[in-house]
Amino acid sequence: MHLNEETIKSETVFEGKILYVTRDVAKLENGREAIRDVIHHNGGVCVVPLTEQGQVLMVRQFRYPHHCVTLEVPAGKLEQGEEPLTCGIRELWEETGTRAESMEYLGSLFPTPAYDTEVIHMYLAKGLQVGGSQKLDPDEFVDVERIDLREAVNMVLRNEIQDAKTQIALMKTYLLEQQKKQGM
Repeated sequence: MHLNEETIKSETVFEGKILYVTRDVAKLENGREAIRDVIHHNGGVCVVPLTEQGQVLMVRQFRYPHHCVTLEVPAGKLEQGEEPLTCGIRELWEETGTRAESMEYLGSLFPTPAYDTEVIHMYLAKGLQVGGSQKLDPDEFVDVERIDLREAVNMVLRNEIQDAKTQIALMKTYLLEQQKKQGM
């Protein structure tokens, strides 16, 4: 079949806390075989918490693989079998101490489709009720900031926000909000 690869063999070569890696042998459409290393991940959720004043609640945190502090929308890993909406509600509460009256699904994205099974589901949270305290994991440290949505989009355009899920979720939110204002 055109543009299809069939898995012939799969061997787990690493098992970690949040992912595992397989080395697969795939049969290509031309009949040849190729090695495919695949990272398997449960996936995750990100949430754009948008206030009535047009501000986004964002989190600053240290990201070890890049050894820098990033600015992101609240997000987290899906537990095995967990529904994305449930995860989004939980992560919004844990990272910002906020609940939302509505959670609009913005779609999903493949962060690195060449070698990773991760899928990230995106939500827009509105009707925010801020006031709880964060419920962070013992190894999690984040600061919450309010940033005007338009400024957050400009930060994406200036490459000041490098996290892909945050970039996409912010841009989708901005475009949707503009369409709503124009009655589209």
